[in-house]
Amino acid sequence: MQYSKYSAIVIGSGISGLYAALKIQQQSKLDDGILLITKSKLGESNSYYAQGGMVGVLKENKSDSTASHISDTIKAGAGLSELNTVKFISENSDKVIKDLLNFGVEFDRDENNNFTFTLEAAHSVRRVLHSGGDATGRMIETALCKAVNNNSNIDIYEETTAVELLVDESNECKGVIVFNNITGEYEVIYSSAVILATGGIGQLYKFTTNPSGATGDGMALAFNAGAVMQDMEFVQFHPTALAIDGDENRFLISEAVRGEGAKLVNADGEEFMSKYDDRLELAPRDIVTRANYNEMLKTHTDRVFLNAACIDKDKLAKRFPTISKKCFECGIDISKDLIPVAPAAHYMMGGVKTNIEGETSIKGLYAIGEVSSTGLHGGNRLASNSLLECVVCAYEVANYLKTLTLKAPKQINETIRGIIEKYSEEIYLEEIDVTSMKTRLKDIMWEGAGILRNAGTLENALKKLEDLKLEFHRSDKCISKAEYEFRNMLTVAEMVMISALKRKESRGAHYRTDFPQTDEKCLHTTITRSSLDDFKKMYRAQIFNDKSTVSDSDCGAVA
Repeated sequence: MQYSKYSAIVIGSGISGLYAALKIQQQSKLDDGILLITKSKLGESNSYYAQGGMVGVLKENKSDSTASHISDTIKAGAGLSELNTVKFISENSDKVIKDLLNFGVEFDRDENNNFTFTLEAAHSVRRVLHSGGDATGRMIETALCKAVNNNSNIDIYEETTAVELLVDESNECKGVIVFNNITGEYEVIYSSAVILATGGIGQLYKFTTNPSGATGDGMALAFNAGAVMQDMEFVQFHPTALAIDGDENRFLISEAVRGEGAKLVNADGEEFMSKYDDRLELAPRDIVTRANYNEMLKTHTDRVFLNAACIDKDKLAKRFPTISKKCFECGIDISKDLIPVAPAAHYMMGGVKTNIEGETSIKGLYAIGEVSSTGLHGGNRLASNSLLECVVCAYEVANYLKTLTLKAPKQINETIRGIIEKYSEEIYLEEIDVTSMKTRLKDIMWEGAGILRNAGTLENALKKLEDLKLEFHRSDKCISKAEYEFRNMLTVAEMVMISALKRKESRGAHYRTDFPQTDEKCLHTTITRSSLDDFKKMYRAQIFNDKSTVSDSDCGAVA
């Protein structure tokens, strides 16, 4: 067992993690340095695959205003967005985006060197910045990776999985235990500031736009450490993922394609969005997703189609080079052929409950980006708000940390020693091949806690999840990265299912066929390790013995 110490630790190498590391290093006095940890290679993240762009309420965009953006965000959020959070992020977008330029980030400009903006669903004006046409995430990620690599004050651990947070009996985080995926060795890293920037949970679902690493690791870490989680039932499904399998994830057909005029048609060739919403293809994502899903059910097919041929061919090629190339590789010419699309798990609105500075319910533990739940997205994320939240909250956590004295703890108590001892013990176990188990979990989540849910599907999914947990028979120490990821997936899946059972209404991305109406009394759901255990004890006979549905208690904390 190795031991080390750092003033601050950032876990995750997406845009939020990279930018946070750069800003913390720039703004704080770090006697023990800063460490960035990634379980894969630097830069492999959800952020890399973000196509559409980043919301920017910029002063030079005279057609836009923070008031307009705030209004659009709250409308899309289905009544759950936190006004003060939305206001803060919107008002700080200009400052933070201009700061990104200092780290080599560039956005597309016109012939007069002015930023170009695109329109996406549920936005009232063009305010979405993009880079490389439709490669915004990749371009930002690449620039920030270069800046981090060139910064000698930031240490980087690649192929390293964070497996447990060191939280003492005073509910204060003192560091993290990590697992080297290559050598199989553990290291204890002490720090007074641990920042989770680990991304989302898309890989829990059969169909997803997320890369293989999106297994909910940070959410499981925080939950197991006792943090308060919020709105875990709100999983956003993107309406238009390329309906061609072969990879671990489905290629995203950006919402910006519809923003430029593309139309959705069903298997019979009929445009159908007018049946569902007056905003047609630019309705909020939850509405378009359910419309697509309904049309698939009606026509007994596994896809609908996106018709982009109505967009000028030259504009299409220039604006969407990545999408054009990917589709061409699949035998589809988007300038004349219909693009087969279907919904796929895309983004987690819930997560570790935080304020705008990233503070969680555990002192010394912070969360930013998709792993967090700031209240910005409410029940349904407005398109391209995610990257904006990543950078504004990264900027703010750095601002907050510069007010603190960041020193690694000198004394470790018995609680933390007990955690460390678990990973110090030699265990001799056969590695479990979790490949087939992951496939089963993805099916369980897609069928039971997917686009349409009800008490029956959720309870059945929970029973199947219990069987998987018994078969996996790992609760603490695992012996491979794959095992740790699957352990985390099981933990997060249970949170999603129980939170979805608790919310007896339909709102935003959470749609229950047995409670199709919105209940205005239902606000945020919160869940902790202890409250989840209490919930399971209370309803175990009903859920796991296949009796009646759960009690009609009010929405709110799972208790």
